[in-house]
Amino acid sequence: MIKIIFFFLAITTISYSQISGCTDPQAENYDSKAIQNVNCNYKSLKLKPEYSIHLSDSLHETSGLVAFENLLWTHNDDHDKTIYGLDSLGKIKRKIILNEVINHDWEEIAQDDLHLYIGDFGNNYSGNRTNLQILKIEKKSFLEEKPKIETISFTYSDQTDFSPSKPNKTNFDCEAFIITKDSIYLFTKQWNTSKTSIYSVPNQTGTQVAKYKSTLDTKGLVTGATYLENKNLIVLCGYTKLGKPFLYLLYDFKNQEFLSGNKRRIDLKLPFHQIEGITTKDGIHYYLTNEALIRKPILNVKQQIHYFDLSTVLALYLHK
Repeated sequence: MIKIIFFFLAITTISYSQISGCTDPQAENYDSKAIQNVNCNYKSLKLKPEYSIHLSDSLHETSGLVAFENLLWTHNDDHDKTIYGLDSLGKIKRKIILNEVINHDWEEIAQDDLHLYIGDFGNNYSGNRTNLQILKIEKKSFLEEKPKIETISFTYSDQTDFSPSKPNKTNFDCEAFIITKDSIYLFTKQWNTSKTSIYSVPNQTGTQVAKYKSTLDTKGLVTGATYLENKNLIVLCGYTKLGKPFLYLLYDFKNQEFLSGNKRRIDLKLPFHQIEGITTKDGIHYYLTNEALIRKPILNVKQQIHYFDLSTVLALYLHK
């Protein structure tokens, strides 16, 4: 009996070692025999934009970015209720005003097939907002400039203390989210730890609870997200507390277990840029925006749009 048990354990261990390993050829520890993907390690990488172009002064606080109907749509986070449609060089081609709502602190824009979503959930000043919400806008009516808007209000499941914090100290701030078939996933901006916590919110009008899922150590403040559901690919953007921008890639995961696949952090050659928005159509070509960061006489960074090509990083994965 003991021999049988030992044999079974040995076979199980051998089988597991044969299927578990890093499946990404881009990684240092790639295992061509691996089937179940775990623990990929990557060399550090810095990417330079193909181009960077100044944006109009009306977009000095550009805070989110999404691509549809052949335009890149962005917004400010400072009470401006206009959604701006840009071409790939950052020139404003359309303006659509959401007259029926208030911009308390719009920090992100996302989409699914039928709707746009605007995250009015900026919470960095005192960390105790009780009116966190997501605006859900029918795309067809939006393009007709007669937007039909629903509201999803939410609270964080693990926030029990609503006493005010000092500015930029809360872990209940959010500037990034994605939309799946039935849920909205928030990626918070943890000021104290430079990590991001992931929460899920039902994609239903009314008051909802954002349920805590997991935490990812991004070593920086996450400010934007873009998602290709059919490719199991999420790319987050953000910057460190020293203003150094980065991308954080999550890919080859299973279902909505976003941390179960590859995780790769990439630095951007854009020193002292407050990157805020990110979008892609194909997973290879990315547009990012940064808001103005002016602290004279030291800093004078104007609002810009940047174009990056990630084919060297993701082409093998996306085309396999």
